Amino acid sequence: MSKIILDLCGGTGAWSKKYKEAGYIVINITLPFYDLLKTEIKGDYIIFHGGIVKPLKVRMSDVYGILAAPICTMFSKARTTAKTPRDFREGMKLVIACLNIIWECRYDHKLTFWCMENPRGYLNQFLGRPVFIFDPCDFGDPYTKRTYLWGYFNIPKKYNRVKPEFIYFESGKRMSKMMYEASLKPKKKSKILKSITPKGFAKAFFEANR
Repeated sequence: MSKIILDLCGGTGAWSKKYKEAGYIVINITLPFYDLLKTEIKGDYIIFHGGIVKPLKVRMSDVYGILAAPICTMFSKARTTAKTPRDFREGMKLVIACLNIIWECRYDHKLTFWCMENPRGYLNQFLGRPVFIFDPCDFGDPYTKRTYLWGYFNIPKKYNRVKPEFIYFESGKRMSKMMYEASLKPKKKSKILKSITPKGFAKAFFEANR
């Protein structure tokens, strides 16, 4: 049996990278290649539609684990100056699409694990208390970004904790050095850098959920 890892809204693939390196079949379902909102379920198959590529057919019985990181824009507490108002219904569309895939894979088959990730925000008011909460510095990456995990998975062991690095401003406020440096990049690049799964956490999650 193939060990397929679905990386839903996987972006750069940083969270699933260790699985790929270990020989798992990793399928990164992310824009602009695949649009989760256009997913079809037919029998024992999930059909992911593009974007910019041909439809991809995946046998649900071959899915070993699922990682999901739906876009957090509408749930972010930092959304205070956006041009468009907060819209929870819009934000939940991707969350529900991820959950539907997880549920369909589990109804008739065994999933070894599934996990949904989102930075601290309002999503917990829809999904309930997270199973696990961490900052990247808990796993050796020297910055803070409080992150929530929901799902069915083995809890990764916090190890190699380090002191986060901050930039301090004259106003007395502070910002994680990594986040500050990312904010200096062009908007699109900055958004990508801020959303990348920290390496230390990704490694610890893989070691706990093989």
